[in-house]
Amino acid sequence: MHNFSQIDQVINRMLTTVAEGRKQIAVFIKQGQEQRNLLMAELVELKSALIKVITQADRLEQDYKLARQHLLEVNGNFTKYSAQEIQVAYDEAKYIQKQLLKMYEEEEENQQRLKELEAALLQLNETLTKAEKLEGQTELALQLLSGDLQHTNVKLDELQLRQQLSLRIIKAQEEERLRVAREIHDGPAQSMANVVLRAEICEKLMALEPEKVKEELHDLKAMVKESLQEVRKIIFNLRPMVLDDLGLIPTLRRFISELQKHTKLTIELVVLGGDNQRLPNTLEVAVFRIIQEALNNICKHAQAQRCLVKLEMLPKRLHILVSDDGCGFDPDLSANAKTESFGLLGMRERVELLKGEMEITSAPGSGSEIQIMIPIKR
Repeated sequence: MHNFSQIDQVINRMLTTVAEGRKQIAVFIKQGQEQRNLLMAELVELKSALIKVITQADRLEQDYKLARQHLLEVNGNFTKYSAQEIQVAYDEAKYIQKQLLKMYEEEEENQQRLKELEAALLQLNETLTKAEKLEGQTELALQLLSGDLQHTNVKLDELQLRQQLSLRIIKAQEEERLRVAREIHDGPAQSMANVVLRAEICEKLMALEPEKVKEELHDLKAMVKESLQEVRKIIFNLRPMVLDDLGLIPTLRRFISELQKHTKLTIELVVLGGDNQRLPNTLEVAVFRIIQEALNNICKHAQAQRCLVKLEMLPKRLHILVSDDGCGFDPDLSANAKTESFGLLGMRERVELLKGEMEITSAPGSGSEIQIMIPIKR
């Protein structure tokens, strides 16, 4: 009897230790999430400061170039300029040079800090992922040790599914943030910096060469128009406003029209059941994203020349068909969650969330066909 009592004590101590460990893990996760939020806020602020420094450096480079030109002109014409004017031109060029070197140093420091922040954020995300996984496993261990075996298999499946879904969501979020940040940095941000620079050049030319101001303003106007188009493209990719205003079909027509401008793919859109018919907003957004992803996959991987998008709007369901004459693939391999492409996984998940069905027909060398049926709930 004494031995059994000792065993009970050991088990109780084990349960207490595991429970305390789980609490400590939960505290660490909370602190890690707070630290991650602070790092992300600092990262956003640092990127904004870096863009500002780069813009200022570009402006100073142009100012320094103009100052050097003015200094050369002054030095080469002693009869026109006095010694004081020459000294002022020299001091101005030297001052701008110092400011430019200072901007270069600040930019280098910001770039180094940016790398450190990104590395720290990556390491913290990896640690948090491991900690969250360990927390779930510890919870299951507590249930097993305490004898609560009911629904254990269900909880294991739910934990695994939740972890996979969380990883996919995090990956999708980071990829989308990276894509948007890259598009803004390479497009509008650079264009805006150039606009500021060209505007300052116009200010300089107003006094030196007024006849060139008109030409510079014409180029400036073209740059602003191009930047506006890039911003509108980014907004459309994030959330097409026309989807809320006009509906699914006009948005698809516009997206297909823009897509064909940048690819050699010929896309035919066939709508049965009325072009002007509106669907619930959530359904319209989901269907647009599904077709958008299907067409993007075809453009990237199918090597197709022609594609058909067919929508049939029935009273209680929506039927979607997307087919192409490309290289095709093996749907049996694609059906495996471990090998299925991220695009197809996203499409399948959207369809399942809408209580719909998705079927893929394809074979290597014979194109592919995706059929989707989604119930409509008014």
